[in-house]
Amino acid sequence: MPNPKRKFSHHRTARRRTHWTTSLVEITETKNVQGLPFRLNHCASADGYYKGRRLPGYKDKA
Repeated sequence: MPNPKRKFSHHRTARRRTHWTTSLVEITETKNVQGLPFRLNHCASADGYYKGRRLPGYKDKA
């Protein structure tokens, strides 16, 4: 079976994948007890939590 002589470049692969999008916004449940029950995927919550942990640099609103 013939094999390609060289692999595709990263630019060519990226151009092919530009149209891979989701139709709806993906949301996940938050793991912390206090705060909002849902958050956007791959985004920290407004409280500064991501994957159940507090991110450094977020200060409490006073």
